Amino acid sequence: MNLQLAVLSVHTCPLAPLGGWETGGLNVYVREVSRALAARGVTVDIFTRRQKDHTADVVELAPGARVIHLDAGPSRSLDKYDVLDHLSEFACGVQRYRLLHGRRYDLIHAHYWLSMPPARQFQERWCVPLLAQFHTLAQLKNRVAHDEAEREYRERVDLERAAIADADRVIALSRTDKRQMVEHYGACPQKVEVVPGGVDSSRFQPGSRAAARSQLGIPDKVALLLFVGRIHRLKGIEVLLRAAAELNESGRVAVPLRVLIVGGQPEGGPTRRAEQHEISRLRNLSSSLGLGSVVSFVGAVDQETLPLYYQAADVTVMPSSYESFGLVAAESMACGTPVVASQVGGLRSIISDGKTGFLIPWRHPHLFAEKIEAIINQPSLGPRLGRAAAQTMLGWSWDATADRLLELYRELVAADRPAPEAIRVGRPGSS
Repeated sequence: MNLQLAVLSVHTCPLAPLGGWETGGLNVYVREVSRALAARGVTVDIFTRRQKDHTADVVELAPGARVIHLDAGPSRSLDKYDVLDHLSEFACGVQRYRLLHGRRYDLIHAHYWLSMPPARQFQERWCVPLLAQFHTLAQLKNRVAHDEAEREYRERVDLERAAIADADRVIALSRTDKRQMVEHYGACPQKVEVVPGGVDSSRFQPGSRAAARSQLGIPDKVALLLFVGRIHRLKGIEVLLRAAAELNESGRVAVPLRVLIVGGQPEGGPTRRAEQHEISRLRNLSSSLGLGSVVSFVGAVDQETLPLYYQAADVTVMPSSYESFGLVAAESMACGTPVVASQVGGLRSIISDGKTGFLIPWRHPHLFAEKIEAIINQPSLGPRLGRAAAQTMLGWSWDATADRLLELYRELVAADRPAPEAIRVGRPGSS
């Protein structure tokens, strides 16, 4: 059976460059899973909001998978809550495309809370199953928010709760993610399926540290700490900087320290106001901690170059307050670089404490500094953790993720459901 899949990713496009304020693991997930599903004979149409003028209406992602850009509000990046005002226009665009091109979808896979209102509308109108996947949850983000400005609005919480109740299946990225949905949103445990993300092992794999550093222009005789991700307070970059300052001031490492922050926009590049504010705050903190010559803000890095940064690093540091999965940890480990991370969310499922990296139970700079120091100062520890990490990640692939999702899709489509809405191509008022 050749399944026809409608993927909704309203607020961010799988083709968008990574490292921006609203781009990250979700983009990678949609892109890689869609490619893997298409390779298995599934026809995948990914609907997303156009954010740049002159973007092609349809872009082929892979044979059988395409990205469809729809006009819904101005063709630029918008605050996620402003996107709410344009969801009706987005829904009309999906329906218009479907009718004009004679498409009949067997099911809907909706990503992130902004995709849920149109997804629930199509679930009812098309009489097809809906899989909901959130990637992050407002209730959990609010529990670790530093101030009121970082808190998510009640409207988002309500939309997430309604989608969890109405969807035929809800995809969680880890067992912790599932438990949190049950505890904080009242999700039915039998309806939540744990389907972890994967890693592209053809791209992210161990390599020569010396060669990687040479290509990136990084001296060989430095201890290199790496952060990769969005420049957001939730990611805990401040904890990394304070841990680095503690190591730097006390001379606890025998070689010069270097910290690379990969993500966001480099100095002088276009930034969102919130990202710009956070980068400025972190730069000022670096200076006050005496790390001005130690810390470099690299900006966003393309996927082809990113493995070099993992391969060049002694350790990747993830002091996050919340991670539903932790794609950066998976990529770093696949490259043979150990991770020191907060013991939160999906990171607990990826990292085996003391075997493939270290999990820190409390986001305190001193605790991170202790484990970073051990990896740098014990010559055999980092390589041992890295080898075990790379071996572990051989079992994590986007193919495995796609296989599990395809199994769920077929199960849902095979269930008894009302006949889908007839396609009324060209009939007046049918859009």
